[in-house]
Amino acid sequence: MKALFAVSMAALAALATSPAVAQDNEGKIQIKVLGTGVLPDGKITSVNTDIVGLPADTQTKANDNYVPTIAIEYFFNDNLSIETICCMTQHDVDAVSGLPGAELVSNAKLIPATLTAKYHFDLNGVKPYVGAGPAYFLWISDKPGAATVPLGVTDTDLSDEFGLALQVGFDVPINGEGFGLTVDAKRYFIDTTARWYAGDTLAIETDHKIDPWVVSAGVSYRF
Repeated sequence: MKALFAVSMAALAALATSPAVAQDNEGKIQIKVLGTGVLPDGKITSVNTDIVGLPADTQTKANDNYVPTIAIEYFFNDNLSIETICCMTQHDVDAVSGLPGAELVSNAKLIPATLTAKYHFDLNGVKPYVGAGPAYFLWISDKPGAATVPLGVTDTDLSDEFGLALQVGFDVPINGEGFGLTVDAKRYFIDTTARWYAGDTLAIETDHKIDPWVVSAGVSYRF
């Protein structure tokens, strides 16, 4: 999947340097179907509670994931639009130092609700854009990692949080009927607080920098 994603990105970048077909009667709505790489951080920024005695140098990383994504965009005019995305991504959080390789959070499912305002340019048919807007990370499921269960952990919780998304990309029309190719990159600035419980007792609480890169490529249709 990673290799396919990399090839797709390279091919679309090459297309962006080629002459594009002008699109007739551009509509106000654009739908994109994308392959998306979600590349989070997961670094611990503070330890607030620790009754189990984690090693002092414990540090963590969330794994990357690759998912399908749908984006829906509304154009106010040729230059200004707003866009939202629909996807769900799943991540584990593992220790990379202190307890290297230990799984601390398992199968954390995330909906990254995002709304960006975008400004578009037109470079001989190729249409780069920049954007920014609010995001809300909604964790709908998470489980204690395998390494925490022997410590008596019975539940894990990741806090939902608001943050900011910055965006850059380009669209390439491929005919006069509304179809095109698209490449997009977003950088999110969002944290979360992770809590591990033993029964009703809060055993560990840590703050984490999530701050993922979300990189996508795919096809679009504007009508």
